[in-house]
This record gives sequence, C-alpha cells and structure tokens, in this order.
Amino acid sequence: MNAMTTTTKETATGTATAAPVLEASGVTMRFGGLTAVRDVDLTVREGEIVGLIGPNGAGKTTFFNCLTGLYVPTEGQVSYKGTVLPPKPHLVTQAGIARTFQNIRLFSNMTVLENVLVGRHTRTKEGLWSALLRGPGFRKAEAASRERAMELLEFVGLASKAEHLARNLPYGEQRKLEIARALASDPGLLLLDEPTAGMNQSETRTTEELVFAIRDRGIAVLVIEHDMKFIFKLCDRVAVLVQGEKLVEGTSEVVQGDERVVAAYLGTPYEGAPGAEEAAEVEAAEAHAAAEAQEAEEAGDAAAPESAEDDEAAEADEGTAPEDTAPSDDTPAAGTGKASGADSTTEGDSK
Repeated sequence: MNAMTTTTKETATGTATAAPVLEASGVTMRFGGLTAVRDVDLTVREGEIVGLIGPNGAGKTTFFNCLTGLYVPTEGQVSYKGTVLPPKPHLVTQAGIARTFQNIRLFSNMTVLENVLVGRHTRTKEGLWSALLRGPGFRKAEAASRERAMELLEFVGLASKAEHLARNLPYGEQRKLEIARALASDPGLLLLDEPTAGMNQSETRTTEELVFAIRDRGIAVLVIEHDMKFIFKLCDRVAVLVQGEKLVEGTSEVVQGDERVVAAYLGTPYEGAPGAEEAAEVEAAEAHAAAEAQEAEEAGDAAAPESAEDDEAAEADEGTAPEDTAPSDDTPAAGTGKASGADSTTEGDSK
C-alpha cells in the first residue's frame, strides 16, 4: 500500500480526553410498532477508532442509517462536533461525516478516478453555469479536484489504476476505492460498514493498515464488523448492540470478558433478552423500510434537493429563510421514524 505505514492502536492513547466528534444521544428507531434501535448513546472522539458489533439483526446498520441521515430517528439526536445534524444525507456529508456500505456501491461503468471525483461534489462550489461555460474558475476547481482524487488513490494504492473501469477491479480493490471515494469529501469522521466482508486474510490485514493510516491523518473512525479478530485488534473501544439495545461498551478486553456478549453470540438467552420471534419481526421491519427507501431512490426522488444551494433556493421559493446548518453528515432530530429522502448511497440491507 503506497504512502502508508503500519501503525497500532497504541498511537491513539489519550483519546479518552479528546473532544467528541460524534455524539448520539437516546437514538431510537421504530418501524410501526416494532423497535429496531432503542435508546442508544454513543460517542466517538477525535483520534479514536470505535467498533460496533452484534449478532445479525442487532440493528447496527439501522443505527448507521440514523447517524447519516438516511433514517430520521423516532427519538433522540445526533451531533457532529457539537452541532445537531439535519436529517438529509448530503448535508450530513457536507458537515463532515462520510460512510461506506456493506454492499459495495460504486459507479461500475465509470473509471476509478471518476468515482473518487464524485465524492468531491460536497467540497466544490462551482454551479451549473460555471460548468456549462467552463470558465477559468471551473477549470481551476476541476484541476484541484483531480489532484486531490489522485492523492487519495495514491494513499489507498490505486493510483496506477485510475483510468480502469471500477467494475474491472478485484473485490478487495473495489473496497479500497469505496473508502477513497468517502475520503474525497474530506470527512472528520468515517463510518465503515463491514469493510472486510468477503476478504481473505491478506486483504483484511491491508484494510487494517489502511484504517490505522486514516486515523493517523486525523480522521476518527466508527466501524461495523463481524470479524472479531479484526475489530478487537483495531479498535480503542467497542460497543455491542443486541436486538437494538447497547449491551456493553468498553475496551476489547472488557467486551470479550462480558458473559452477556458471549451468550449473545452463542445464541444463549440471558435474563431480559428479547425472544427470537420479536427479533425476527424487527429484522423484517428493517428490511421493509430499507426496501421502501430503495424504491424511492429508484423512482428518482426528484423532489429532494441535490445540494445545500438547492435547499436554500427551495426555501426561498416558499418564502422562508434558509436554515443555517453547519456541514453535517448524519443527523437525527426527533422525528417521524421514516426513512429520509435518500441520495445515491441509500443502504438497502439491515443487520
């Protein structure tokens, strides 16, 4: 991997007193009468790598979707660097939160470089007329974006494949490309949803090095993963979700030694644990909500503004003042429990 050094999580010592980047407070997500996520609190601080684990159907991806504006939480709120985030994915990304998905979502017929350039859209200010006229300002911004994109491809080890079609990359390199595209928005927090899924041991090790290198660049990381060896070696803290509730949070040693965590992964019921029937209902509700969001995306969701500028224009048309929103990437104000208007990265899976 080019321009990358192997580090260990010891380099993150002292993060316990660092400033919070992400603060999720009392996040609850209901689908009808079913509760997929219940009253979850989570803080990620500067310089931290935090893991989120749990059995299938535990609500991990639903929680991620609440953090990134794809779902509007029924209760609770999410803040990024002290600012409550609005429930719109593009504003969450603009604020400074980026994510990848369990199922790779690349533009397969675009080149590797073009995929990363797509990730720069929240950091470019050139509008429609500038793009059409292709004046000096547009050409300067375009050159800067290409330079930044190539830097990121060098960082993840894909610079030599910049002009290859994304669909022609091996699986492990597609994962790296998705991370590079997320980094193109210059986030302060990166959310990774199962970044090593389907990888062999060598690819997993490369991903581990990449995540450490990302952290060393000053970007905090929150990661969902089923590979326990990977997560416990990587993370400063680990939080465990079981059927929508946070069961325990702490260091790898604390989590591995908790009998309830062992019981949850072995399928052994513990006192107060929800039954299998309830868990199945929640999982089905999550899947239904995700399918509805996917249908809305495929229908074009033309009414949803594509940028912060579009938001302001729409509000001006209605005679209202535009919201003063800080860049944000995932946001929950207490809401209706519905999936928000999703952008091109709407997640269709549930865990």
